Formats: sequence, structure tokens, C-alpha cells
Amino acid sequence: MTALSPKRGSKLKLTDILVTIVIAVVFGIVYKIWGPAYDMVKPLGLHAEQITYGMWFMAGTFAYLIIRKPGVAVLAEVAASTVSALLGSEWGISTLYYGLLQGLGAELFFALFLYRKNNLLVTSLAAVGAAAGSLILDFYYGYIESLTAWNYTLFIGLRLLGSVVIAGFFAYYLSKALELTGVTQSLRPVSREDYEALD
Repeated sequence: MTALSPKRGSKLKLTDILVTIVIAVVFGIVYKIWGPAYDMVKPLGLHAEQITYGMWFMAGTFAYLIIRKPGVAVLAEVAASTVSALLGSEWGISTLYYGLLQGLGAELFFALFLYRKNNLLVTSLAAVGAAAGSLILDFYYGYIESLTAWNYTLFIGLRLLGSVVIAGFFAYYLSKALELTGVTQSLRPVSREDYEALD
């Protein structure tokens, strides 16, 4: 049995980079708008706002599902966070650090499957990876260091759940809906997995 190797033609082309940047700009605007929405949920208590956190991971997973090449998740997250910061994100320069770690977290899981798997499970795992990246910086900045054990569990659990729902499920099915329009055919050839997804 031969070992899997990364798929051929995986090098990023200029078109791939430009499309990724366009996707990132759209999500960068969404990220900026999402801040107030996140704050509006906070008064509900019990870390309910963490359910909405997954939106900030969606640029990476969605862009990868469209382009399906190494480096896209990181590029999309960093670019989206840069746009958000330029638009006046309330988190300032740290937005860029979050974008980098979130992108790397998502990229890690796509890489673990050698960029050959683009299904719902892998997308959801990538969303969890992005969430893990954000939590590392949360701990570093001391945002959650004073929480009790049950608060940690609730906080992290809800963020992971929100990540899977938004950056996993929603990103995956949104990309599938876009594929049905035929737009993605100009960016990459249709794979056997694409045909199977339509069954």
C-alpha cells in the first residue's frame, strides 16, 4: 500500500491568491460588523456570545473549500483580519495575531489530510483548529485566566460548538451552494468528491 502524497497542482497561482484576497475582504467587512453583534449577545450571560465566535474563523475554512490549496486558510484569515483592523476593529493590532493563529489552526487540519479531503468532518476539524488558535491568544492576553473550572468548560465548549456550526457546517454548505452555480469551475476542476456530494 502506498502512502498518500499531497495532490498535484497544489501550488498557489496568482488567480488563487487574488480570489482568496477578494473572499478575505468580504469576510473582513463581515468581521468588523460582527463585533457589535458579538457584544449584543454578551448580556445574555453564561458565555452565550461564544456561540457567535465561529464567524471570525470562517474566512479560512470557506476560502480553502473554494480554492483547495495549501496556504489558503492562513492567507484568508490574515487578510480578513487585516481588513477588519483597517476598518477600525476594537481589538486593534491584536486582530492580526488572532488572524494568523486562527489561520494556522485551520491550515493544520487541512494539511493533516494532505489537502485531499474537503468534506464536512475535515472542515469542522479545521474550525476547531482555528478556535484553538484563538484560545491560545486569549490565554496569552489574560482574557480568561481568572475563570473557574466550570466557566472554562462552558466558555471553551461554546466556542468550539459555535466554531463547528459556523466555520464548519455553514462554511461547508455555503461552498456547496456556490459550487452548484458553477462559479468554482473556473477556479478548479470538478473532482470526484464534488460529484459524490451532489448524490
